[in-house]
Amino acid sequence: MGQAQPLPAALETIEARAAALGFDMNSDRKVGRLLAALAASKPGGRMLELGTGCGLGAAWLLHGMDAQASLLTIDTDEAAQAVARDALGADGRVRFLLGDGGTALAQMAAAEFDLVFADAWPGKFSHLDEALAALGPGGVYVIDDLLPQPNWPDGHQANVDRLLGDLAGRDGFVFAQMGWATGVAMLVRQAA
Repeated sequence: MGQAQPLPAALETIEARAAALGFDMNSDRKVGRLLAALAASKPGGRMLELGTGCGLGAAWLLHGMDAQASLLTIDTDEAAQAVARDALGADGRVRFLLGDGGTALAQMAAAEFDLVFADAWPGKFSHLDEALAALGPGGVYVIDDLLPQPNWPDGHQANVDRLLGDLAGRDGFVFAQMGWATGVAMLVRQAA
């Protein structure tokens, strides 16, 4: 068996600072490895993360991205995003936006991104059409936390079930659902 792949440099710092902040919605490391691999498949790609949190997803995306790729990451939680800014802000490939993901999506151009990681309510349970419209041909839409999580509110499974049914029935996309890590689903936009 080969050597283990290296972890993003800021990963442990972000995890420690998130724990100190009491932030418990971090991206799973297995999901992170998938994000890094998907980012690596998009040379010079334009990535969008909806839900920066403390920056674990962004760290993994940056880990896989090449020098010409770019990442826009959006969140409404200033304290959590400050952790990400401190840990990742020196990387010129990333831009942080403090604000509502739904509002930002409504202002984005069609086919603006090669990869969208929706790790927040907007772009996942709301503003889904806008998130998918932001993908160019071959663009990948990724979501996680589709298996029951300890921080789910009562009745949230119905939201997840509706979302998965919607994604599976989308024309012009190839859908894949994976029952590992926290539960992952992907859509890939087919060329017209």
